Amino acid sequence: MSSSALRHALAILVLPFAVAVLVPIWLARRFAVSAEFPDSFLGSLGVASGLAALAAGVTLFVASLRRFAGEGQGTLAPWDPPRALVVQGPYRWVRNPMISGVIGVLLGEALTLRSLPHALWALLFAALNLVYIPLVEEPALERRFGDAYRNYCANVPRVLPRLTPWDG
Repeated sequence: MSSSALRHALAILVLPFAVAVLVPIWLARRFAVSAEFPDSFLGSLGVASGLAALAAGVTLFVASLRRFAGEGQGTLAPWDPPRALVVQGPYRWVRNPMISGVIGVLLGEALTLRSLPHALWALLFAALNLVYIPLVEEPALERRFGDAYRNYCANVPRVLPRLTPWDG
C-alpha cells in the first residue's frame, strides 16, 4: 500500500469511520437499538427514506474525498489537508459536501433504525460542525488560499447548496 493510500486510510479511519460507524454502533448497543422490519407503511417509508439518505450521503462523501485526493493532493484530515483549493465536483454547489455527506449518512442511520439516539447524534454532529467550520476551518483556509478562497466563499454557500453549480 502506498504512503498516499495509508494517509487516506488513516484519515478515514480516525474521522468519518468513527463518526458514522463506531459511534452509531455504540449508540445501538447502549440504547438497545436494533434493526427491525417496520410493521406499518409509515415505518416502511421512514426506512426507505433512511436508505436513500444513506446512499446519497455515502455518494457525496466519496465524490468529495476523491476530489481532495486528486485535485487537492491531500486528505480530509486537518493534520494532512489538501494542498490545492478544491472547487470542482460537489464543491461547485456547497462548500462542505463531505460534512453534508456524513450528516446524510447519520440521518439515514437514524431513519433506517428509527432511533432517537441516532437522530440526536446526527443533530449534535451537525451543530458541532456549524460551529467548528466558520470558527476554525474557514479562517485557516482563508489564510492558506487567500483571495481565491474568499471569492469561492462569496459564491458558494457553506451549508445549503446552490441551485446551479458555480463556474468560478
